[in-house]
Formats: sequence, structure tokens, C-alpha cells
Amino acid sequence: MIQRIQSLWLLLASACAFASFKLPYYSGAKENITADYRLLATESFLLIIVTSIVATLALVIIFLYKNRTLQLRLSVLGILMEAVIIFLYYLEIKKFTSGTYSLTAILHSIIVISFFLAARAINKDDKMIEDSNRLR
Repeated sequence: MIQRIQSLWLLLASACAFASFKLPYYSGAKENITADYRLLATESFLLIIVTSIVATLALVIIFLYKNRTLQLRLSVLGILMEAVIIFLYYLEIKKFTSGTYSLTAILHSIIVISFFLAARAINKDDKMIEDSNRLR
């Protein structure tokens, strides 16, 4: 289970998703607030729910190593859910009057890339198993 590279990619995706609870995505001035305001994943109830689902999904996928097709489907679902998170952040950013993206906004790109690389490794494992079964 740990020897497979997709486990490392999924662990990285989960760690980045959990880190997004503490690290800001966007910093700037909001309409009502004059001080510098930081947009975190804990700002919206929907962001909290979807981010926690993505983080736990990445951890759960690691332990589904006996069912590679389910692993692959859940990895694609993780990519789609991360796209939803990025869209929700976009909707929250519209409420700001001015500001900039934080450097830690890269975490969400890392999550998408990690899910993609994990899915690619899962697919490669599946093809390797099919080829070894064909040789028997």
C-alpha cells in the first residue's frame, strides 16, 4: 500500500487540503471591513464541507488499494470536487473590493495535480496487472 507512488500523491493532496484550513487563499479589503481581511477555507460553510470531504476522500482512497477501478473513479471525483472548491473561492473573492491572491493559493493547484498523478499511477498499475494476467 505505501510502496505505491499513488499513496504518496494522495497523502500530499490530503495534507494540502487540510493545510488550506489554516492558510489564506486571498488577502485584501472587503466591502464592510476596512482592515486587511484573509479568505480562509473556514469562511463559508460550503467551503468547510467540501474541503473536508476532499481531504478525507484522499485519505480514504489510499486504503482502497484492492479495488483500483474505485480508486480511479474516486480520484477523478476528487479532481471535480477540487474544481468546485476553486469555483466557491471565486464566488467569495467577488465580495472583495481589492486584494491579491496569497502564495498559499497554490495549494489547490497542488491538490488537483496530485489527484491527477495518483489517477495516472493507478491506471498504470491496472494496466500492469492486466498485462501480467494475460501472460499466464
